[in-house]
Amino acid sequence: MIAAIKPAGSNTRGLLAYLYGPGRHDEHTDPHIVAGFAMLGMPDPGRDQDATLTQLARHLDAPVRLRNSEFGKKVTDHVWHCPVRTAPEDRHLSDAEWGEIAQRIVEAVGIAPVGDDLGCRWIAVRHADDHIHILATTVREEGRRPRLHDSGIRVGDACRQIEKDYGLRRLNKGDRTAGSRPTQAEMHKAQRLGWQQTSRAWLQDRIRATIPHASSAEELLAYLQADGIAVKPRRGPSGDLLGYAVGRPGDLNKDGEQIFHPGGKIAPDLTLPKLKARLETTAPEEHPTARRDRPTTPWHQATDALDTLHTGMADDSHAQAHVTALGELMEVVAQKSPAHLHAELRAASRAFARAQRSQIRAENQAAHALRKAARDIAHTATGPDGSVLAALTAALVWATIVAARWHDVKQHAQQAEAARQAVQHLQTASDQALVPVQEELTRRRLKEHTCRSFAHDVWAAVPDHAERILADDAWPALATALSDAEALGHQPHELLKEAAAQRELTTAHRPARVLMARIQHTSRNPVPNRRAEAARRRSTMASPRAAGCAPQTPQPGATGTLADRRQWHHR
Repeated sequence: MIAAIKPAGSNTRGLLAYLYGPGRHDEHTDPHIVAGFAMLGMPDPGRDQDATLTQLARHLDAPVRLRNSEFGKKVTDHVWHCPVRTAPEDRHLSDAEWGEIAQRIVEAVGIAPVGDDLGCRWIAVRHADDHIHILATTVREEGRRPRLHDSGIRVGDACRQIEKDYGLRRLNKGDRTAGSRPTQAEMHKAQRLGWQQTSRAWLQDRIRATIPHASSAEELLAYLQADGIAVKPRRGPSGDLLGYAVGRPGDLNKDGEQIFHPGGKIAPDLTLPKLKARLETTAPEEHPTARRDRPTTPWHQATDALDTLHTGMADDSHAQAHVTALGELMEVVAQKSPAHLHAELRAASRAFARAQRSQIRAENQAAHALRKAARDIAHTATGPDGSVLAALTAALVWATIVAARWHDVKQHAQQAEAARQAVQHLQTASDQALVPVQEELTRRRLKEHTCRSFAHDVWAAVPDHAERILADDAWPALATALSDAEALGHQPHELLKEAAAQRELTTAHRPARVLMARIQHTSRNPVPNRRAEAARRRSTMASPRAAGCAPQTPQPGATGTLADRRQWHHR
């Protein structure tokens, strides 16, 4: 159930004309009052042919006129309007049920508190099966104004309880960090102009797409302006940037002038101070013993940064910074990804935008490595090869799962749900990215005894998941990846343990694929090893007629001791 409080108005008669009228698209049917402050003697033009809208408006405005006649400063913002709508899949409620719901909402807001005979005058009008409109005049009978501060929160809390009591679809509780919904006027304008998105939604996408490319707020505005977006900076006498507003090309008012939207009205985390905090953080000092001996690409750096994301989630301010930077990385990967992955990665980025912000203040410097990787990818001219992209998308899946779990712990219901939606899109993209890598590795079939040796390593390193790994159709590809890593001097058993420690496998629906991508990433550079040549000889490919590594069905002995399993794998 959604209750959307509209901005205060001054024309009671005008709003009643809309509620009792045919609607903008003739969608209003049988408008009538289902509840009100005093149903006895209430003129209802929908049920009484002698009642008029003017009579009803004067009835509701009576306390307003009395106050305005007695006080010098007139009240002009007295019309409180709140449509209340059920979900499409909900059952149709009766007039009596809608009346009870309206009563509970005006009580929760403070318009008509329980047992208060001097509350504001209000009515609830129904002109469709799935919603009502509550109209109130916010002057009490004795002339005082009601306290409506934080009324949106109280209405939201009332709706969550109403959903539970009436068996309706239950929505997640908000935390005042969600963006405002598009207005009817914005949606009608977009429809009229043939736009897929409203102006604010379109501008939000463009700003978020530009953030990974910029290193300062000034640079961000320059990028937006170069992209054809109208930018109106607000500067102080010294020339310092104090605020900004942006406008969509072609979005004009009735006088033909460009319409501008302040960043904070587009999304709560796009205000100038919050953008500056994200973009203008300084790099933390590097430890003098930090490793610099392994050349790497921005794509590898991004995967490395994601691998350590879970270690920064203990501190809430650090966790929020990592979640915000994760969204920036997701956005830039979507921009730079191959065409066949773009749609899913773009959908993931859009879904995760809601998960990027909460009431917790981010310590943005903590996520410098992740944000730097995103910025480097944004400025790189070359895309990733197949195995690198597969490793990065698999790492994005796990990092987003970690973010969703953190939001769950913090009871950020809307953010956790947004993160879970992003995981679904990322998982689809990851599966698509892994297919060609798996196929290429599978074609390089290994000797059977080599596969059995690697199967033994799997049982020893990850015994709790060994059966699922060996039964996965990606197992032959994983075995080849282990063989390649061993040829570079790595120990397969240690690689498997390290990969499983970085990404728990319980939530992985294809564990062999996940390990394949992880091991290809972590073993990409050779390790000095005098036995490397011997390992290469042991992992030489068999003839095309060799049996090779096939997904293995768990045998009865596989559920016994580790020694039993090793004996079975060497039979």
